[in-house]
Amino acid sequence: MRPALHITVVTETYPPEINGVANTMRHLVAGLTDRGHRLHVVRPRQGTDAGSGDPRPGETLVPGLPIPGYRGLRFGLPVFARLRRLWQVERPDLIYIATEGPLGRAALKVAAALGIPTATGFHTQFEQYSRHYGLGLLAQPIARSLRTFHNRSDATLVPTSELRDRLRAQGYTKVQVFGRGVDTQLFSPTRRRAPLRAHWGCGPDAPTLLYVGRLAAEKNIALVLESFIATQASLPKARCLLVGDGPERSRLARRFPQFHFVGAKVGVELAEHYASADLFVFPSLTETFGNVVPEAMASGLTVVAFDAAAAHNYIRTGDNGITVYPYDDLAFVNAVVAAAQDMENLPHYGRKARATAETLGWDRVIDTVEKCLFDVIQQRATATGPQHLAPTPQ
Repeated sequence: MRPALHITVVTETYPPEINGVANTMRHLVAGLTDRGHRLHVVRPRQGTDAGSGDPRPGETLVPGLPIPGYRGLRFGLPVFARLRRLWQVERPDLIYIATEGPLGRAALKVAAALGIPTATGFHTQFEQYSRHYGLGLLAQPIARSLRTFHNRSDATLVPTSELRDRLRAQGYTKVQVFGRGVDTQLFSPTRRRAPLRAHWGCGPDAPTLLYVGRLAAEKNIALVLESFIATQASLPKARCLLVGDGPERSRLARRFPQFHFVGAKVGVELAEHYASADLFVFPSLTETFGNVVPEAMASGLTVVAFDAAAAHNYIRTGDNGITVYPYDDLAFVNAVVAAAQDMENLPHYGRKARATAETLGWDRVIDTVEKCLFDVIQQRATATGPQHLAPTPQ
């Protein structure tokens, strides 16, 4: 019987915010709580908290500032003194730091001063993002800063073995895989809705192409649109749908009125949009994982993606989806058009994709993370003396 842990999660993004890190943190906190551990979340106060008074149970809210280019999100300020007081009064067994912003860096420094074990999450490839915002000269300094930050923790958790090996080659130490799961009850082919397809103007003999994600340069959104244009040139009845928000949405919606820009969706509404499409188009190359890929697979869609991150892990080309060698834009567009023209075989790919997704439950992922966190605490205890942990309630 494993003991119960008191774990603090420090993150600069958390539900109801919509992004991959927030979604992963939701599953991490819920999964560890279900196993009898006591979780506490430290995060910036966001716009959704305005006027709400006290934080939700199990949360500490800290001041933050808006993140440029990310409307509605804020990064946490480095509240060293507040974190020190919080953890001196109620000391966690371990601190999981999900983000590398000012709040995350302050948490790592305070944890080191207090001798509290830490694990950090590598969730976002900021050095790659910098190239899409005219900051390419900062890519190397950002990469060095991230490496220094993560190497100061007791473990760095990454979503794939591919990323683990790449980071190790770059000088990262103590890197372990924290995989990702998918909610196959929420994301399911049973969510397909004929009225929704009719609303998009999609007939039974015409494919609907779908993109889900942030509408921003770093997501390679230009290649999504190029693929949509090429498909409609070949199949005029095809419908093309973009689910998500971001700095490019308004401009692109004006420029491409033939496509449906429906904004961000969550929960059942998002699941219905997935399942009511036929082909998922995802050319991003800046993902550490890409949660939308297994979500689309669980929804019974054929996925066309570059052979990287989640697509590299889960898609077998010609069996349960289609992958293209990274950075070959022409091959990607051709693959999308060919798949859209092959409506008869899309259900076959979709059924195989669903079967793959059914093996990706979050329970397996949380089991792996739980073991990693216990290993971190044990390694620290070996060096500094054991901590006294309460038994996990059964």
